[in-house]
Amino acid sequence: MPSAAPVTHERVDRLEKSIDRFVTNVGIEFNKLYNSQMRTEAELRAFKDEMSEFKDEMSEFKDGMSEFKDEMSEFKDETQQDRREMNRKWGDLANKLGTMVEDLVYPSLARVVRESLNQEVLDLSIRRKRRLPDGRVQEFDAIALTPDLACLNSTKATLRSADVAAFVEEIATFREFFPEYHGLPVVGILATLAVDDSVLNYAERLGFLVTAVGDEVMEIKNRPGFEPKRW
Repeated sequence: MPSAAPVTHERVDRLEKSIDRFVTNVGIEFNKLYNSQMRTEAELRAFKDEMSEFKDEMSEFKDGMSEFKDEMSEFKDETQQDRREMNRKWGDLANKLGTMVEDLVYPSLARVVRESLNQEVLDLSIRRKRRLPDGRVQEFDAIALTPDLACLNSTKATLRSADVAAFVEEIATFREFFPEYHGLPVVGILATLAVDDSVLNYAERLGFLVTAVGDEVMEIKNRPGFEPKRW
C-alpha cells in the first residue's frame, strides 16, 4: 500500500503556492488601490487649491465690478452735471439772442443809417407791434425814421437766404400795417451775428443793407459804394 506522505507533501506545496499567489495578488491590488487613493487625494487637493484660487479671483472680480459701478455712477453724475451746465449755457445764449435787438441793433441803428444813407434818425422804435381792425397782429424788430426814409430792420441770429427772401414780404406787410408811412421809401436793413458771403451777395442783389457784429458792435457788411434799394 503506497505511503500517504508524498501526497500530503504535494498538497501542502500547492496550498503554499496558492497562498503565495493570493498574497501577491492582494498586495498588487492593494498597491493599486493605495496609488489610486493617493492620486485621488492629490487631485482633490489640486481641485481644492483651484477652487480657492477661483474664489479669490471671483472676490477680486466682485471688487472690480464694485469699483466699475462706482466709476459709472460718478460718470453718470458728471454727465448729468455737464448736461445741466450745457442747458444753462444754451438758455443764456437763447436769452441773449432774444435781446439782440435791444443789446446790439438798437445802439447801432442810428449810426448805421447815418453812415450808409447819410440820414439822421428822427424816431427809432424797437419791437414795434401793431394790431389791425381785422384782428391781425404783427411785430417788427426795429423801425428808424428819417426825414426822407423809413428804415425797417429784421434781426436774425443766423441769417439765411430764406430770411433774405422773406424780408421782401415783410416790407409789404410793413406797408399794410403802417399806412401812415406810404409817402416814405422803405430801406431794408438785415442784422445778424455773422453773415456768410453767399447770403450777403444775395441780400445785396435784392437791395438790402446787411449788418453783423464787428468792432463797433454792428458793422455794415455791404461792399463800399453799395446803394440800397428804396422800396
